[in-house]
Amino acid sequence: MAAGNRKYIRLLTAILLSGVAYQTFTPLPSAWAQDTSIESFNPKLPEDAKMLLSANELVYNKDAERVIVRGAVQINYGGYQMVAQQVEYSQKTGRIIATGEIELIEPGGNRVYADQMDVTDNFANGFIETMRLETTDLTKLAAVTAERRNGEEMILNQAVYTACTPCATNPDHRSLWHVKAQRIVQNGRTHTVRMENAKFELFGKPIIYLPVLEVPDQTVKRKSGFLFPKFRYTQKLGAGVSIPYYWAISPYMDATVTGTGLTRQGFLLEGEFRQRFENGEHILSMAGISQMNRDGFTSGTVDAEETVRGMVASRAKFEINPRWTFGWDVLVQSDNNFAKTYELSTFDGTTLTNQVYLTGLGKRNYFDARAFYFDIQDADPGSLAENKQPVAQVLDYSYTHPEPVFGGELTANFNLTNVNRNREDEFRISVPGPDIFRYRGLEGTYHRLSADLEWKRNFIVPGGLSLTPIFAARGDAIGTSMNDPNNYTGNYFDDDAATRSMLTAGIDARYPILLTTEYSSHILEPIAQVFTRPDEDYAGALPNEDAQSFVFDATNLFDRDKFSGYDRIEGGTRANLGIRYTGALGNGYSLRAVAGQSFHLGGLNSFATDDLVKVGANSGLETDRSDYVAMVGIDAPSGLTASLSGRLDESNFDLRRADATLGYQGIFWQTAVTYTSIQAQPLYGSASDQDEVQTAAAYKFADYWSVFGSITYDLNSNVVTRNGIGITYDDRDTIFSLVYKEERDTDQSIANDWSIGARISFRTLGDIDVGDTEFDGLN
Repeated sequence: MAAGNRKYIRLLTAILLSGVAYQTFTPLPSAWAQDTSIESFNPKLPEDAKMLLSANELVYNKDAERVIVRGAVQINYGGYQMVAQQVEYSQKTGRIIATGEIELIEPGGNRVYADQMDVTDNFANGFIETMRLETTDLTKLAAVTAERRNGEEMILNQAVYTACTPCATNPDHRSLWHVKAQRIVQNGRTHTVRMENAKFELFGKPIIYLPVLEVPDQTVKRKSGFLFPKFRYTQKLGAGVSIPYYWAISPYMDATVTGTGLTRQGFLLEGEFRQRFENGEHILSMAGISQMNRDGFTSGTVDAEETVRGMVASRAKFEINPRWTFGWDVLVQSDNNFAKTYELSTFDGTTLTNQVYLTGLGKRNYFDARAFYFDIQDADPGSLAENKQPVAQVLDYSYTHPEPVFGGELTANFNLTNVNRNREDEFRISVPGPDIFRYRGLEGTYHRLSADLEWKRNFIVPGGLSLTPIFAARGDAIGTSMNDPNNYTGNYFDDDAATRSMLTAGIDARYPILLTTEYSSHILEPIAQVFTRPDEDYAGALPNEDAQSFVFDATNLFDRDKFSGYDRIEGGTRANLGIRYTGALGNGYSLRAVAGQSFHLGGLNSFATDDLVKVGANSGLETDRSDYVAMVGIDAPSGLTASLSGRLDESNFDLRRADATLGYQGIFWQTAVTYTSIQAQPLYGSASDQDEVQTAAAYKFADYWSVFGSITYDLNSNVVTRNGIGITYDDRDTIFSLVYKEERDTDQSIANDWSIGARISFRTLGDIDVGDTEFDGLN
């Protein structure tokens, strides 16, 4: 039959291939390309599926019962699409032979390429020559020949297995690794890929010989078995090798058991159980060890005193509904340093926070209730720090009325705090003259209920002046059963109960001025605020648990109450004056700046009163005229950013605090330099100046390759306190990282803590970790 009339060929094909012949064009089973279910090996096509066939030439030999279609053959049937140069079907033998640039696209998106395909008409058995397979998760298989057996096994001979995510956008990309095997068996019943007599190659060079390597196919999200080992080394624990075993218990439940051999301390056993629910998840962790060399730890520490050590941790989060969330994160251990010593928890610093919480978020209200238990780490046996285990319960509720009240916005905030400490937390500051004591917590129980109500309304008067009157009322009920602070010379309230209140009337005035040119716009906004209120009740005489941290700068210049928590209230009459600037230039540059000063006009200055934690000392607000605060920043379209903020003494303009940052983020370079200067605050616990320069940079020197590093330099001690360098490769299939880090004390010239970490990860195969590869630098 002559080629050319495709419409006629389609019609004739539909007639000739009716009945049994029609079945010969059943599409390839999707299991050849590792589809998502066992049933895919015997696909149930729609009963009403129609086959569309297009070709340049069709030959039908009725006597030989043979059908041949040639030239740009295209077959579409039941969601399967095949193209080939020629397809031949024999009704006598029941075999289909396709040849020439074969491409099969399955409904799931997998693609099979081959030079020749010879299969039975039910596709249960057959042979493929020069086959290449690309799955939807961008895993690739290639083989010289392939054989299909029993509808559930694909056997590839002289085969290669790899993963190549970048190939989706860059077909010329070559993965750094692949596995060459004498035989690869893909089993659709067990959903595994088994590689026999295999060699793992990296950068084209054989690295390791593997008699057998079996991995789940991409249809399996979880499968029980041993994971890649992990390696680590620390001076106190020695070298360690961890062998994890993963157990897929059910679709919603799994566990990991890890055994770690440590050359200096023995065998550490860890277990983690995970369970998912319809509305959340729960993770239970356990670990234990019998230390064989306590002398490897510093004498007198808890690490050196204990032999049998262990922990149990539980973490959960449940979404009760779209607005409410309930959860907890708790850890119980045999001693207060086990989890940190063996790197079993993810907390930072020296305090582990255990908590249970309930949160709710609405359109105009917010609820948060938490119970805390603080576990102090690095405490020596019998020391005061070992017994400082504060317990706290905190409830916060914020509500904004949905409708205007007298034309303005009404907001209410409530806080309930209960704190119990079994030891006084006293911090001694050595300065010339008598020592200074700060009391970050007193022994005993402290509870407080606070309510704050604020109303404000904005008016725009003729001429563009913006006026916002503000009225606020605050009330506290306080109960204490705490021991009096030792060595405290200030005024301390030692009764069991107290109430205090604060009424505030204020005005916020702003006059924005818009300046425009043909290529830029600028907004200058002078701001003036005045808040009138009585003196703070019991100023500095009550325990201070949640308002201990305080930094006066341009970000809180215009706050009504500048204290960071409820335990202190700003009292007296105060004025805040300043100016804000925002600019946008036509060439893509943007500018921003804030500057101003605060004035104590009358009454008792809360920041000048003595306090158990000296919160207002050296803050810049303890005088009638505050220090000057300012901030300026610029963002350039090239990726360059710069900012400078500082606080200047109100009498002589001496620099009290400064932060300067210069950064750049481009296609290949990313870098940042930060300078921090904090003048000595002896009354607050900092007896000397702190001046530090931090730098970090990363450079992408080739596709997927980057180097990075950081340095922190103490200008006063002339010591590099922290530094690190690393290199990484990441193409999403292969991740390689090598990181070196070290830290020094400011009074030492040699590194007293250094580490080398490495990680290599192969997608679909697993990870190998040696040490810590986390890097504190650019985000």
